[in-house]
Amino acid sequence: MTKKSINLLPRTERILEAVGEQIKLARLRRKYSSEIVAERAGISRPTLLAIEKGQPTVGIGHYLNVLKVMGLENDFLLLAKDDELGRKLQDAQLKTKERAPKRR
Repeated sequence: MTKKSINLLPRTERILEAVGEQIKLARLRRKYSSEIVAERAGISRPTLLAIEKGQPTVGIGHYLNVLKVMGLENDFLLLAKDDELGRKLQDAQLKTKERAPKRR
């Protein structure tokens, strides 16, 4: 089975790389080895290294497991928390569709 190639915009790549770097720094501040974190998260060491590099092919569940090992799983809840545009649309009472259109 071949891996799918994921095409990201450069800005999105930089964001993912920054997240990986922040996870790596959090691990190093706690003085956890990559081997220990990978074992406790139930992933391989190469997968952990891919997370720390910000590679887009790693599943989001693996990111959450690594954050859980370091006690940072609640930080995951901060994603998209302050949706300013969404709130402005809601406040303007613009009619938005409940669901996304079906693919054909």
